[in-house]
Order: sequence, then structure tokens, then C-alpha cells
Amino acid sequence: MAEGNTVKSSWDKIGRRYHASRDVHKIDAELRRIAESLPAGAAVLDAGSGAGVPVAAYLAGAGMKVTGIDVSDTMLELARRNVPGATFLKQDMTRLEFPDGAFDAVVCLYTLWHIPRAEHEGILVAFHRVLKPGGLLVVNTGARGFDGWSSFFGEPMLWSNHEPAETTGMARRAGFSIEQEGNLERGGELQFWLFGRKA
Repeated sequence: MAEGNTVKSSWDKIGRRYHASRDVHKIDAELRRIAESLPAGAAVLDAGSGAGVPVAAYLAGAGMKVTGIDVSDTMLELARRNVPGATFLKQDMTRLEFPDGAFDAVVCLYTLWHIPRAEHEGILVAFHRVLKPGGLLVVNTGARGFDGWSSFFGEPMLWSNHEPAETTGMARRAGFSIEQEGNLERGGELQFWLFGRKA
């Protein structure tokens, strides 16, 4: 799709600058919660892994078997360098190429809003499919509904969110029980976070 090609191109161009500018510790508490709620050596999918930091790096460091996917060649190159203990694949999360029940957890942070919101429910259904029974889902999106483009580090970037209540409804329809949902402010940014389990 045209939107996806533009987003991929932008990340390829800005990935290194973006990674260098990030506060990689602002969600340490959430990553600790994820790690503590999973069995030792759990298989985790980092969907939209970016440069591998902080999600893949933290969880791999906690002993998880992490597989990261991203569409940006630049980000995948950085991730493989930053987190040699994880596996990173070029893959579009709208077309997950993993077998059913492959993962104990799917973590999708700071990514879903760069995909057209019309695709979000299908993505959540796919996340449900690749999780084991009782598997953990953690996603964040924007704190309000929005669909549009802006200049991000000098390149066009898509921002596409449903209202939080609709995201929660889609997760429930996909088959998740909701453990926690609500807006969290981290690093001066407000996002909607959802923790769920494959029912």
C-alpha cells in the first residue's frame, strides 16, 4: 500500500537520527512488568521492533527468546547490531508469517499508529492467532483518535489511531481478556496502553 511504502521510506531515512534521540529508559517499568509476568525463556514477538531498543534489548537481557519484525532495513540493521541475542526479520505485521501459537507474548509499542487504523483490528486478530493460550498482549496507541500525516524528523509520517475505547473493543472482539487499559504518560508523552491475555 502507498502509506506503508512512504512510512518504510521515511524510517529508512531517519532511523539512525531517531534512535540516537530516544530516551530508552522511559518505559523500563512496563518492560519489567512484561518480563516478570512471563515464564523463563518465553518466546516474545516484538512487532515493530525498530532499532531493538528498548523492547528487544530489555526482554532478551531478561532471558526471553525475542523475535523482532520490522519493515525498515535501516532499523533492522540497527537492531541486529544493538541486540545480537535476538532474531530480527523483515516482515509486515499486517501479514504475519508465523505459525499459530508460536509466542508467549506479543509486544507492539510505538508502532501501531504508523499503520492505517483500518488495519488495526486485523492485526490484533493476527496477534491472537500467533499467541499461545493465555499469551500476553501489550500494545500502545495514541491517547485520542487521529488519522493524518505530519513531518517527523523532516520526513512524512503517518499517525493513525482509533479512540482508545474502540481499540479496547477490537482487542476484546479478537479474543483477548483485558488486564489493564488506560492512558500513561512516559517521557512527557501520553499514550494509550493495553495489557491483555489470549482468552
